Formats: sequence, C-alpha cells, structure tokens
Amino acid sequence: METRDSDYLADKVADLILQADRVVVFTGAGVSTESGIPDFRSPGGIWSRYDPDEFTIQKFLSSPESRKKHWQMLTEGGLLAGAEPNPAHYAIAELEKLGNLDCVITQNVDNLHQKAGNSPDKVFELHGNMRWVRCLSCDKLFPIEDILQRLELKKEDVPDCEICHGILKPDAVFFGEALPQKTLNDAIYRSRNCDFFIVIGSTLVVYPAAYMPMYAKESGAKLVIINLSSTPMDSQATVLIRGKAGEAMAEIMEKVRSKLSA
Repeated sequence: METRDSDYLADKVADLILQADRVVVFTGAGVSTESGIPDFRSPGGIWSRYDPDEFTIQKFLSSPESRKKHWQMLTEGGLLAGAEPNPAHYAIAELEKLGNLDCVITQNVDNLHQKAGNSPDKVFELHGNMRWVRCLSCDKLFPIEDILQRLELKKEDVPDCEICHGILKPDAVFFGEALPQKTLNDAIYRSRNCDFFIVIGSTLVVYPAAYMPMYAKESGAKLVIINLSSTPMDSQATVLIRGKAGEAMAEIMEKVRSKLSA
C-alpha cells in the first residue's frame, strides 16, 4: 500500500489505469456530497433530522401516514434539487470515453454519473435511482420532478399513480428492501472479472455493496481507494489516497491525458 504525496500517487494510479484491461469504478456518498447532496449517515446528515425507522419498506407499504412523511421529506428536503456532476463524475465519464472503463458500480441514487456522460448501461445502481418514481401496481415510471410538482400544485399529501391509482414509491432501495437482483448479480460479475478496481468516496461499511471490492481482490485485481476517512480495506489497497474525490480524480485524469499524449 502506497500513501505518498498526491502527485506521486496520482501518477501511480494513472499508470495502473493505462495498464488495466477492465477498470471498475465503485462510488459512494463521498462523490455525491461534493455535488451538494447531503449524506444520509454522517453527523448532520438526513438521519440526524429524520428517524430512519420511519422509512422502512414495510412501513411505507402498510401506512399512508408513513408515505405522507416520506413525501414530505422529499418536498421539504430538496435532496437532489439543482445537483450537478462534479469533477469526480466528469473524470469517471472521461475514463469511459478513453475506453478504459468497464463499468461504474454506485451506491448513489442521484443519476449524476449518467448526467456527467457515462452510458446508462455501464452504470449499475445498487441502491436504485431517486430521479424516478415507480408505481408498485402497474410498474410505470414517472420523473420525480413531475410527482413533486403535483404535490406542490394540488396540495396532495400522498400521490398515487395517475394510470391505476397504485402506490407510488421513489425508485430507490428502502431499509428492509432487497437490492435489485439483476443489478447486484451484474455488479458481482463485473467485480470478479476486472483487473483494476477503484473505490471513490465510500467507507465500505454498507453491505452487500461493500463486498464488491472484496470480490475484485479475491480475483486478483489491483485496488485503489480514494476516500477522506479510513475503510476496512485500506490495508489491501495498492494505492490509498486520503482526499476529496473530485480533486483526486481530476489530478489522476490529468496524468492519464499527459501519458497518452507523450
């Protein structure tokens, strides 16, 4: 594990990227927070203001009052309002343009990887996508902006499906809800079949998502971790960068461009 100055480490990671055949990038909340999206778990985050026990899938399905609280949080909290990709997102999208990226596996639900330019079919969203709302009866998808606008204009407390009047639920994984099985299977397969795995902005404490770098290491992939705080896998990283996602990735991609043009 190497932990020298940022210029040396960025150069090392750039070399690893260019030497790799299949690069998998794994992103967590530390990437989203740099776009102004609140972290749910950190001090001052969403769960310091709301009781997470009120937001289980069981309560959401069984209790109109719980659904009301959820929609109230979304309308008042502005969780994703105005969020734009940051340098980390754009760096990861650039990796795809250069042909070095196999896929992005993300714990984030903000759609910012796609907005930055990553192909939707290369982004595996383990915890869903809050930009969409799904009807649990007819499976119709609606942009969340349309539903929030209905709440504001019609003063509805709990919106229902305009087509079948079924329960509408943000298309993200709630507490007590299983991860989307196909997405999880695809993420596991990509992790086990890559030769270079980059963790960006995740403390690797939320499972089963945090198993992905373990699968990569077990299969012989090199591991890089870029995060402000420690993770359980720091000792297994080929390169460990303690820093902000956007700054680190921008520096790494500058090195990559320089090496390609040399």
